[in-house]
Amino acid sequence: MKPQTVDEYIAAAPRTGQPMARKIRALIKRAAPDALERISYGMPYYSYHGRLVYWGVWQDHVGMYVMSSARETLAKEIEPYRKAKATLHFAFDRPLPERLITDLVRIQATANKAKTT
Repeated sequence: MKPQTVDEYIAAAPRTGQPMARKIRALIKRAAPDALERISYGMPYYSYHGRLVYWGVWQDHVGMYVMSSARETLAKEIEPYRKAKATLHFAFDRPLPERLITDLVRIQATANKAKTT
């Protein structure tokens, strides 16, 4: 059965990834408290005046899928985590770059809002 909520998604994720998943969720919610949270493409998705960020738990990492404004603004900072154009990997055995995640979400939220006002 596919998860219908982010709580269900985290509960179904590999145990080793659940703490990081909960932390990423909290960081996103703090950085963009008005963002809509749901499941899209089988993973947690957040929108705020448009697409904000997706993330998913895998066997040994959490993948975060970031939109263009945040990606372009923080290109240098995300490079150690970049696996593809819009894909970042955060390994379970390394510290989570909390400040970077917060900045990515805030930058994209600001860019999204600016486009709609």
